[in-house]
Amino acid sequence: MSATGRDDLDEEAELGGTRMAGRADTVTGREPGAGGPDPGTPRSGDRPPPAPDGTPPDSESLPPVTGTAGAGARKVRPLVAASWRRSARARVSPDGAARVELDGDELAAHRDAHPLAAAMPVVRELMGAYAADGEHLVAVCDAAGRMLWVEGHPSALRRARRMNFVAGARWSEAAVGTNAPGTALAVDRPVQVVAAEHFRHPVRAWTCAAAPVHDPHSGRVLGAIDITGGSGLAHPHSLGFVQAVARAAESHLALAGPAPEPGRLRLTALGRDEAVLSVDGRRTRLSRRHSEIVVVLAHRAEGVGGEELLTLLYEDESVTPVTLRAELSRLRSVLGPEVLRSRPYRLAGTVDADFAAVDRRLASGAVAAAAGGYAGPLLPGSRAPGVVRLRERLAGRVRAALVGRGDPGLLADWAYSAWGEDDVVVWRALCAAVPADRLAPVRARLDSLEAELTSGATLLQRPGPHTRR
Repeated sequence: MSATGRDDLDEEAELGGTRMAGRADTVTGREPGAGGPDPGTPRSGDRPPPAPDGTPPDSESLPPVTGTAGAGARKVRPLVAASWRRSARARVSPDGAARVELDGDELAAHRDAHPLAAAMPVVRELMGAYAADGEHLVAVCDAAGRMLWVEGHPSALRRARRMNFVAGARWSEAAVGTNAPGTALAVDRPVQVVAAEHFRHPVRAWTCAAAPVHDPHSGRVLGAIDITGGSGLAHPHSLGFVQAVARAAESHLALAGPAPEPGRLRLTALGRDEAVLSVDGRRTRLSRRHSEIVVVLAHRAEGVGGEELLTLLYEDESVTPVTLRAELSRLRSVLGPEVLRSRPYRLAGTVDADFAAVDRRLASGAVAAAAGGYAGPLLPGSRAPGVVRLRERLAGRVRAALVGRGDPGLLADWAYSAWGEDDVVVWRALCAAVPADRLAPVRARLDSLEAELTSGATLLQRPGPHTRR
């Protein structure tokens, strides 16, 4: 298990030490739908629900769900508190059900073409019996949070349908608030969400654990694997189990997929501040400054001279060439002299960069493929002038292509993403394209954005569609 995975489990184990030692402090012990009130039904003394606009209470303490006598309020974990804040910013209502975006032939075509389809035999083999015996559900979603498969015990499936936890529904955090698969995608790490930690009230009868699945070659997030059920899943072992299944799925995809060509570089830099460079199967996570250097050099295959590279990387004109040379020396020690060349500075061999692939797809008119490969802004936290120009140009091109195409599904993928949640232009286009029966929530979100703009928050003051919060 990776060090990161161990940290995730340690955090959940620490949570489990207080949560599971007195399980009545968190859950009732009933499965969802069993006799008596649902575990997630608010009672006297429970945490007050969010305000109608989705804003959680000022206090970040969460009382025990059962109201057990003598049990004190439990502090919300930082991971959950941060997710609640993002959910509130996205104007998620604390009530309601997820929206079904794909069904019938459209759903079948999407999941048949999805890379995770190849891993489903492994997922079913490892999780199927466990879900059936425990009356749980196994769910697999794409990178946008849309459920591709929801399988498991028949009674659990019936109860899940009441809140649209079904194939084709969007369960991203920005769409339905804090939940394991949506939040796992938002933070790109395994997540467990127990009962009242969910943002929406109807989901608080459930407990879920999910882990993201990455492309084994590029490192791009493909989606997430989730297990959802009742109080029996409220244990740190559930998180470890689903994380192990996600790693097994990635291993299966690595064996099933074509081996990368020797010496070919694969660069993943969309939607992340620290790029990943793969060389001959060896993946290296780069520091932020090294990520900026590699992105600039990947874009300029012919190479860049030292003085020009200095202007592309540093806002501060007082930075000296000595500083740049020291940074390049450190990068060469990480990658090896056979990868980073000098005079001019360049990357050896062919570089398959994810941002360049999106650009090529746009140029060929493959808008859906380009949008599918756009995992987020290019190095969103970077202020290097050369990276900022590349980021803004690519985001602008993708955005313009989506608005020009007018496809409601593609527009929704952008609008409900972390980088598109405040993009008024895309929300207007989505409002014009979406069918009448799905218009109300889109119209409400657009009205909210336009009200904010007219009340004094200008486009220059607000984060743009390419800015990570």
